[in-house]
Amino acid sequence: MTARVCLPWPDPRLRRPAQAVSEITDEIRAHWDDMVDTMEAMPGVGLAAPQIGVTLRLAVVDASEARGQAVRMANPEVLHASTQLREHEEASPNLPGVSARLSRPRAVTVRFLNADGVIEDRDFVGLWATSVQHQIDHLAGRMYFDRLSKMKRDILLRRARKLNG
Repeated sequence: MTARVCLPWPDPRLRRPAQAVSEITDEIRAHWDDMVDTMEAMPGVGLAAPQIGVTLRLAVVDASEARGQAVRMANPEVLHASTQLREHEEASPNLPGVSARLSRPRAVTVRFLNADGVIEDRDFVGLWATSVQHQIDHLAGRMYFDRLSKMKRDILLRRARKLNG
């Protein structure tokens, strides 16, 4: 398919909650294919549809070493999160050049509509779990830096403005 352009922050579409997907159609599959191509071109370990201007609750995640293992999700939601946290440096192609260290649950159980149109519950651990949670934030209109203190968020956004003019 096609690698798509990621919306530049502060595009207001990045702040809007995405709409639920009622069924898996050819159009949805085409969006997922474009999203996987876009994620691979970055390169990244996940992408949510709003990042490319598609206002649907769609996400793709591939934190595998070999790549080519993308999980396609519609309407993902966290059912359970571990109490043990994992720190990871997070970034977004919507705000290039900056990143922040965040702590998120090390493991999550996520329910989503899969590529076959079946509701699936799947456990994600480590980088997979971090990426899924990051994408679910995007679907809710949240950016990773929203999880920072006001001071750290202001510094990060100031640095991003300097870099991206």
